[in-house]
Amino acid sequence: MVGIIDYGMGNLLSVYNAFDYLGEDVKICPHPENLKDVDHIVIPGVGAFKDCIDLLTESGFNEELRTQVIKNGKPTLGICLGMQVMARKGYEFGEHLGLGWFDSEVIKIDIKDTELKLPNIGWNEIEQKIDHPLFKGITNMSDFYLVHSFYMNCVEKKDIVATYQYGDNQITAAVLKDNVFATQFHPEKSQDNGLKLLNNFIKWKP
Repeated sequence: MVGIIDYGMGNLLSVYNAFDYLGEDVKICPHPENLKDVDHIVIPGVGAFKDCIDLLTESGFNEELRTQVIKNGKPTLGICLGMQVMARKGYEFGEHLGLGWFDSEVIKIDIKDTELKLPNIGWNEIEQKIDHPLFKGITNMSDFYLVHSFYMNCVEKKDIVATYQYGDNQITAAVLKDNVFATQFHPEKSQDNGLKLLNNFIKWKP
């Protein structure tokens, strides 16, 4: 069963509907103890870094996630802000500590091309850096949907498994460490390719 954590900032219904469409048992988890009963965990997110980490901490999800994700090794997928908050630090509306699962910082996209806009909203070609089970059946340079102004800048480049180009910037599109896979793009809004990735996540046994 897939558990989608509900800490008050998630794009819950679209993520829920995508897994439900795939025929997977899925439930929304409003309490940290709900994570004990699921096999796979999804951390969604829409909004700002500070609000996200504050809500995760105040709700008790931060501590339970460390148990279920880091200690117990449950396969976990972060989406958009749910990926960013896994960084060591973020700079949206000030400097804030994140979950610290990736040695990285979340910084604003530096656009020098005046024709580019922030937030970047729309479809971009995602370049797969490695052959990973979550990309199975997905052609390299396929389009995925993004909505964001900040991105994860990784110190450990080996953690980066996909990127996309936005002007002069090579943006981190997906990261991987052990049982944690996270995407800046929204698979639940990326039509067939997104559904393939979510279906691969269901089957993933890191």
